[in-house]
Amino acid sequence: MPTYMYKAMTRTGVIVRNRVEAPSRQNLIKSLKSNNLLPISIQQMAYRSKNAPKRQKKNITDIQEIMKNVNTTQLVGNKKKTLSTKERINLYFARTEKITPRDLVVFTQNFYLLKKANFNNIHALNTIIESTENISLRGVLEDILAGVEAGEYMYTTMEYYSNVFPYIYINMIKVGELSGSLTNSLEQAVKYLDDSEGLNRKLRSILIPNIVQFVLLIVMLVVGTLFAIPAIQNVFDAVGTEETLPAITLWFSDFVNKAIQYWYIPTLIVLAIVAAIVFYVRTPKGKYNFHYFKYKMPIFGELIFALDFSRFLKAMLLNLQNGMRIQESIEVSKNVVKNLVMLSIIETSINNILIGESWIEPFEQSGLAKPMITEMLKIGMQTDLAEMMEKLVEYMQIDIDNIMNKIMKTLPQVVYAIVGVVLIFFVLVVLVPCVQVYMGNFLFSAYGV
Repeated sequence: MPTYMYKAMTRTGVIVRNRVEAPSRQNLIKSLKSNNLLPISIQQMAYRSKNAPKRQKKNITDIQEIMKNVNTTQLVGNKKKTLSTKERINLYFARTEKITPRDLVVFTQNFYLLKKANFNNIHALNTIIESTENISLRGVLEDILAGVEAGEYMYTTMEYYSNVFPYIYINMIKVGELSGSLTNSLEQAVKYLDDSEGLNRKLRSILIPNIVQFVLLIVMLVVGTLFAIPAIQNVFDAVGTEETLPAITLWFSDFVNKAIQYWYIPTLIVLAIVAAIVFYVRTPKGKYNFHYFKYKMPIFGELIFALDFSRFLKAMLLNLQNGMRIQESIEVSKNVVKNLVMLSIIETSINNILIGESWIEPFEQSGLAKPMITEMLKIGMQTDLAEMMEKLVEYMQIDIDNIMNKIMKTLPQVVYAIVGVVLIFFVLVVLVPCVQVYMGNFLFSAYGV
């Protein structure tokens, strides 16, 4: 159970400070307020190391247990109690330690393995908490455990920590808990996190070196234009040659100088464009169009749709295997999707079921799903839908792998083309004048030769 250091004020204006154990920050705040204490600040303390003696856990619901110690540490008037150096260090690390994607992967893998070994949720969470070294993650898991012990679903507590658990991840757990197949949902969540990390790693390996190269070329281009080109022009003027710099060099040099002189104009234009885009995307129509663009965008659009549709079908398959009807399965499974376009197709599909029409038709008419997918679903409706969806999920995984391979081949070519264009421009603007000076041909013109 996490330990908190709180500071609160009584009705008489006396400030009290104490260190207590509580199931969660919210429970401690409720306990303090119910006993006429106004919370001023609450900080979670760092956990003891593995070798430290364990304290017996206790449920802090009776504030009298807290008040026994409050009287010995209350502060009156301007007299203040200072924290020890160790407490300050613990509070600092408790506030600053971040939860990394790797921490989330390890937690999910361990939870999946324990559930596969028939651990219940409380036992599994207790086991994982004891071995979790990240202070912040441990505090989050303590809150989740407190909620489970109180009879709540895990996903309800995870929703309060949306900065830790991704939206898709939370809804995968939600589907698993509501359908009674949490183990399978955890397996999907592990694969989702691994695939996401693998995709990010591949994209970083391609994009970061080329972005660095692109930025360096831009810097060299601007610096060369600001310093090298004026120096070359001064040499031409000094010797009185009739030679001139290339027209593209003169144009770009003039452009850079004016951009620096009137820097606020391009800055305002860029800010206005960004603000307009952000404002439009926040409107219902703009958000829908932006989500539609995600599915139709070059290179990545097909992959984004395939991933969303695959997650939806996997969640639906889990629900069907647990005895849900098609309509209920679709209702629960839509929670794993965030894209408004996909959600609108799913809602139309549910409406079709209510009026007795095919739920597959909206996916077919959207033009986003491949004919192979919709035909397999139609055949599944005539035979065994769950069995056919198992095959469909396998097919979609193969299709996603093929799309990924295509992206990995196409993306470097696109990036190389962009870097190549900038490199050619750099050569024409900066290097060609430098070569002119190196060759010395301007001297013949200067001496009338």
